[in-house]
Formats: sequence, structure tokens, C-alpha cells
Amino acid sequence: MNIKKIVLATLLMSFSVLSAQEKAKGYVYNDTNQNGKKESKEKGISNVLVSNGVDVVATDAKGKYEISLTDGQTLFVIKPNSYQFLLDEYNLPQFYYNYRPSGSPESKYKGIKPTGKLPKEINFALVPSQESEQFTAYAFGDPQAYNLEEIQYFKDGIVNEIDSNKAVFGISLGDLVGDDLDLHLPYKNAIKEIGLPWYNVIGNHDMNYDAKIDEHSDESFEQNFGPANYSYNYGKVHFIVLDNILYPDPRDGKSYWGGFREDQLKFIENDLKHVPKDHLIVLSHHIPLADNNGEWFRVEDRDRLFDLLAEYPNTLSLSAHTHIQQQLFYGKDKGFNRTKPHHEYNVGTTSGDWYSGVKNEQGVPVSTMRDGTPKGYAFIHFDGNTYKVDYKVAGKPADYQINVFAPKAIKKAEKSRHSVYANVFMGTPNDEVLYSVNNGEWKKMKYTNDDDPAYESTFYKWDVSEKAMEGRRPSKSMKSTHLWSAKIPTDLPVGEYKIKIKATDLYGKEHFGETIYKITE
Repeated sequence: MNIKKIVLATLLMSFSVLSAQEKAKGYVYNDTNQNGKKESKEKGISNVLVSNGVDVVATDAKGKYEISLTDGQTLFVIKPNSYQFLLDEYNLPQFYYNYRPSGSPESKYKGIKPTGKLPKEINFALVPSQESEQFTAYAFGDPQAYNLEEIQYFKDGIVNEIDSNKAVFGISLGDLVGDDLDLHLPYKNAIKEIGLPWYNVIGNHDMNYDAKIDEHSDESFEQNFGPANYSYNYGKVHFIVLDNILYPDPRDGKSYWGGFREDQLKFIENDLKHVPKDHLIVLSHHIPLADNNGEWFRVEDRDRLFDLLAEYPNTLSLSAHTHIQQQLFYGKDKGFNRTKPHHEYNVGTTSGDWYSGVKNEQGVPVSTMRDGTPKGYAFIHFDGNTYKVDYKVAGKPADYQINVFAPKAIKKAEKSRHSVYANVFMGTPNDEVLYSVNNGEWKKMKYTNDDDPAYESTFYKWDVSEKAMEGRRPSKSMKSTHLWSAKIPTDLPVGEYKIKIKATDLYGKEHFGETIYKITE
């Protein structure tokens, strides 16, 4: 190739790069009439952060911003304190602009339609809102409906009992549906009934599985819900929502792997530059950060994430994915180099064990999870930069926090091989769990990392039943991280005995449960 051709090729390449990267401009403004259109009398809002998913800029004194934007990026506003976004008909915040001049790559499920040439201005509306530093948010794990019938189960079993007065917004932690991305619309129709602003996280069952690269696996989700990576503020809490699913798995090009791309880590870095160090950082992502020696999650990505959080003493992760409930803690041995470990609450799912088991009085599968946790949802209570968590079992009173399992009847003086088990749904291994028989002295129960016998007894009904049972057979049990046991006294007179359980959780709150067993001749 001669010099002229080389120069020409270089110029063409440079032009291509420059043309691909354009400048997005516009205003973040106070939408006084809430019509979503900036009018001349509506003033811009200064120092509001705007991002392209990597870079983060602040609006000037007049509310104006300018930021580079490349095909495939999504432009969004980072919600400031004391403001709210406008909501669409599904109660989803309107805070983003998907930029796809030629549209999404062709795929089985619809992605983003061609957006064409970049508009002269992309303006974002905000509405002033009174916000307290004391507030509550709902957290849902895996609604994960595979068909319209399961969407109805989600609506009847979860959505219909949600009280919108008990929280200011909610978030679903991924697997909004089960692979059929056309179900995103029915999911949105269900979630809108709650009547609260609702944020959403992408899960591995919300992706375009025919995508060739990770960046394209989010296209349908982004069309339906907006960016897969974003952040927002409320009170003294900064929320960061992340897509932590690498697809296809870079190790073998198959399935998926937990982790982050470089652009995502850069976004977190740039985002945190604007967050006060005394604020609580809440990460919302689908796959837990637990790595299992790198099998489940790319360790170096987690290490880099923890490095970015190093200057923040108050942190929390919310995840789902596992269809169990557990409290995970990452200390210095896991790369989190602070005195206080990073706490990850792996939330029990709204679908439970994938809508399995017999149906309850609502006509909804009981769907108890494999660790013995009943399906349900969580309340995250925030007070300044601190938090507490409550788990609510769907269809049960709020104080149902322990399931107690023990034999129904035991022969008098029979050599005791019998135990009482307490499954404390929000328990951690270090919690104190006590038991008492017939109001006797309180004694410590033993932490037992084992399968929950209450769940197993239900599971095996499907094998011993003489008649084929309705519904889907539950999944095989797995070890619970919140199970305690104690031997039952059998050297007692014939009669009925009440076993009481008292558990003190991570936040110092006491929970109670009880059961009855009989001593017989």
C-alpha cells in the first residue's frame, strides 16, 4: 500500500471514530406542569449528574449538560435528593434515552427501535419531592414467570398483598421473567398495580440469549426498562444498579458468569466521585458476589469493586438468583479491606421454588424454597446511612419469621434421637437461638448447616403418595444457612408439651415460634 492510501485509510478511520462518538446536549429541568416537555418558563436545575454509562458530568448553573454519546449507549440522569422522576403508565421512572441510530441488532425478541440522528436537545424532567432520611423500600427477588399463568401467580400471591403506604419505592432484583422476554410487558402490567415507583435489575433470564457479545445481551431489557447499569439517590443512600452477568461466558463462550465489564467498573468509579463518604452505598445486582473459587463470579472483578468501595464505611449488596435466602459477609479474607465486612443480603424470591408444590387457599403454588424459606419479599428500612431488613412471608402474618419442626408424638422414655429444628428465615450463623419446653428455662440451640427436615418431609410426599399429586414437584432440598436444632426431652410424663423458640436477629430484633409434641405410653 502506498503512502497516499495509508494516509487516506487513517483519515477515514479517524472520521469513523469521530462520527461514532457524538455530543449529547440538553437540560435537566423542573417540570412544573409535569408534561414531560421543557417549556421556556421552566428552569434548569444545577449540579444534577448525567451519565452515558461510563462518564458522569454535572449540569451547570442553568441546568445544561454536555456529554459524549456513542451508538449503543444509554444516556440517563442520576436522581438527586429531593426530586423525583416522572413515571410512565407502568410506574417506571423516566430518566433515560437509549441511543441506537440504526436500532438493536436483530434478535429473537425485540430490542430498541432505530433512534435516528441525535436530537438537538435531550431534556430530562424532574419534579421536586419531599424526602426523609428515614424511608423504606421493597425488594423482590426473581418473579421469574415462564408463562402468563405464572404471571397471575405472581400477581395473586405477591402483588395483591403489597401495601404501597409502607414504602416509597420498590426494586426487583432480576429474573423479572423466565427467558420469554415477551413476558416483560405482562410483568410491567402486574407491577404497576402496586402504585409505587419501581426500579428493575436485569437477571440471567431477562437477557437476549442469541446475542454474540455481552453488550448486546441487554438490548430487550433496555427497550423495556431502560439502562441495565444506573444509579440514584434517596436520603443519605446512594443506590447503584448493576448488570453483573457476563454473557456469553468469556471462559468458554457458553452460558454465563458473574462479573463486570471494564466500562461498568469505570462507571462505578466515576459515579462514586460524586457521593459523600458518609453515605450508605447500596448495590443492587442479580448474581451474588460469592465466587466459589471463581466458579460463580470472576474474583478480580469483585476485588476491583471492593477497592472502589474502600473509602465508604457503610455498604450493602442486594441480590437474588439462588432461590434461597442467605446473609453473606465479605471481610479481608475476601478482598474487602475494611474493619466492618461488606454485607450482602441474598433475598428470598417472590417465585419461591419456581412456583412449585401444592396450591394454597389463594390458588397459588406454595413454592417453599429449597432451604426451607417460604416465598416472600423484603422491606429495607433506611435511617440516614444505616439500614435494617425485614422479610415478609407471602400470605402469612408479619411476625411469622421462624418455622419450627419436631415429631408429633414420641413414646415415653424412648431413647432420644428426636430433635426440634428452627428455621429462622433471616438468621445468620452467629445469631442466638433459644428453646424452652413448657415454659422451662431457655437453652441454646445448636447452629446446624443441614437440609431442613420440614422441607424434606414435604418434598418426599411427592414420592410416597399413592395418587399423582397436582402441580410441579418441588426441587431437591439444599443446606440451609439459618437452621438450628436441639434434642427433645423424652423422659417426661405422658402428656402434651409446648416448645417455644426465641431468636435474636442481626439487628437485635427478637422473633418467636412454637410447636407442640406429645409423650405417649
